[in-house]
Amino acid sequence: MGLLSLLWGIVALVWMVLALLPVVGITNWLLIPFAALGAILAALGLLVTRRERNARAKAGLAVNLLVIVVAVWRLGLGGGLL
Repeated sequence: MGLLSLLWGIVALVWMVLALLPVVGITNWLLIPFAALGAILAALGLLVTRRERNARAKAGLAVNLLVIVVAVWRLGLGGGLL
């Protein structure tokens, strides 16, 4: 699960870079739930794996949370939040 959440986070990170463009900024509304699902996968990976082998799940959680924070910040910057 840790590897899946890390790959999910990398896809979300690439999507986030594209969503920083002004024309494509509306996709942040879809990016936030996508990254949240990756964070949930990472949290499940942390619960399932042993403490010695959960580095990928921790990295996936960190990347997905970073994407969520930047996407919310970008929506707030552009007036996309209600």
